[in-house]
Amino acid sequence: MSEDQLTSEERIVLLALARQALESGVRGNPLPPLGFEELPARLQEIGATFVTLTIQSQLRGCIGILEPYRSLADDVREHAIAAALNDYRFPRVQPEELPQIAIEISRLTVPRPLDYDGPEDLLAKIRPGIDGLVLRDGARRATFLPQVWEKLPDPADFLDQLCRKMGTPADLWRHKQLAVETYQVEEFHE
Repeated sequence: MSEDQLTSEERIVLLALARQALESGVRGNPLPPLGFEELPARLQEIGATFVTLTIQSQLRGCIGILEPYRSLADDVREHAIAAALNDYRFPRVQPEELPQIAIEISRLTVPRPLDYDGPEDLLAKIRPGIDGLVLRDGARRATFLPQVWEKLPDPADFLDQLCRKMGTPADLWRHKQLAVETYQVEEFHE
C-alpha cells in the first residue's frame, strides 16, 4: 500500500478514534459524534479495516471486514467496539482491562482472486509476510491477516490453520480447489 499510505497524523487520528470507541463501548456509553467534517479527507473515504486488540502481545479480540462500504473513520470505530465485545473467541473486554489493551489497525487493500493450479502451485504463489489470504468453500469463508505469518511462517501450516478456522478439515486445500483471494495491509498500532 506504499503509494497511498496514511500520514502519521491520519494514523494518530484513527488510533484515537479507535481508543475512544473502545472505551465508550466497553463502558456501555454511547459513541460521541464523529465530527466528520473535521476529519482529514482521507479518513472520510470508504475503507476496510480490521482492529486487533492485544494484552501483553496476546490476542484479546480481532474484528474487521474485507469489502469496504463505509468511511475509514466509521469502520475503525465500529470494529474497535466489535473486537472488544463481539469476538466469539473471547469473553467481552471488561472496563478494568482497558488500560492494558493495545490497539492495532490494519487497513486493507481490496481482495483479488488468486488463480492457481493445484496445491503446489498455490504454495508457490502465496507470499508469506506480504499477503493476507481469504479461503472460500461454498458458503464458508475465513481470512488471516498478513501479520499471522509471524506466528505461522510455513505456508502449508498457514493454509492448514486457515482451513480449520473456516470450519473444514485442515488439509482441504490439498484435495479441493478452493476460491482464494489475496490482499495486503497497512498496519499501525499504539
